Amino acid sequence: MTGIVVLFDFDRTIIDGDSDKWVVVEMGLTQSFQQLRSILPWNTLMDRMLHELHSQGRTIEEIEECLKRVAINPRIAAAIKAAHDFGCDLKVVSDANNFYIETILKHHGLSGFFSEIYTNPTSVDEVGRLRIFPYRDFTLAPHGCSLCPYNMCKGLVIEQIRAAASENGKKRFIYVGDGKGDFCPSLKLGHGDYVMPRKNYPLWNLICGDPMLIKAQVLEWSDGEELEKVLLHLIDTISIEENISNGTSTQSKSSQSQVSENAGSHP
Repeated sequence: MTGIVVLFDFDRTIIDGDSDKWVVVEMGLTQSFQQLRSILPWNTLMDRMLHELHSQGRTIEEIEECLKRVAINPRIAAAIKAAHDFGCDLKVVSDANNFYIETILKHHGLSGFFSEIYTNPTSVDEVGRLRIFPYRDFTLAPHGCSLCPYNMCKGLVIEQIRAAASENGKKRFIYVGDGKGDFCPSLKLGHGDYVMPRKNYPLWNLICGDPMLIKAQVLEWSDGEELEKVLLHLIDTISIEENISNGTSTQSKSSQSQVSENAGSHP
C-alpha cells in the first residue's frame, strides 16, 4: 500500500452529471421539483421527491433501474481501477446520497475500489419508502462552516479522514472535485497534497479567484481522459518522491502503465 489517499467528489466528477437531478428528470418529477425548489433546502427537497415517487406507486427497484442508466466515462473508471491497483486508498466524499452512489458504482463494477463513502445516509422505512437524511443533523449540532451547505461540511470530513490516515501512515492527499462544496476541503489540504478541480466549474473558479488561499498544488482537468492522465501522473510523482526519500529508485507501477508529462496546469 502507498501513503496516498485519493478523495473523489461524485456528481460531475465520477459521473458527468448530477445523480439527484437525473432521478428528478428521468422519473418525471420536474414539475414538483420546480415548485418546491425555492421553498425547501436541497437535502429535504430530495427526500420529498422520493416521497412523491412512493405516493405514485413507484418502487425502489424502479429507482435502481433509473440509476443504472447513469453513465461513467470509461477513462474515469480506468483511473479509479489503476489508482486502486497501485495501492492508493480511495474514498468518496459527496453531498449526493448513499443509495444513489452505491447503486451506480456497483452497476459499473466500481464499488469494491472504495474503502469508504462519506455522504448523506439513506434507509427504507416501514412502508417501503426510500428516505434520504442529512449527513449531519444540523438541528442538533450545526457544523458552523459558512462555506458549506447546512447538512455537510466536507472540510470537517477531510479533517476526520486525515486524522485517521495519519495513524495508519498515510500522509499524501489528492482531492478531485468540481463544486462549490469542494472548496472548503481544498482549503484543508496542505503542502505536499494536490487538488484537482474540474476546469470552468465552481471549484476551479473559486480557486482562480484567490489561488493564494490554497496550500496544495493545483492541477486542473476537463474530461475523463484528462482526469486519468492527471491522476496517474500525480501518483507517479508522489511515488518517485517517496522512493527518493526512502533511498530507492524503483519505477512506479503506475508509470509503467500510463505516463503523462503534461498532465495538467495550475488554473
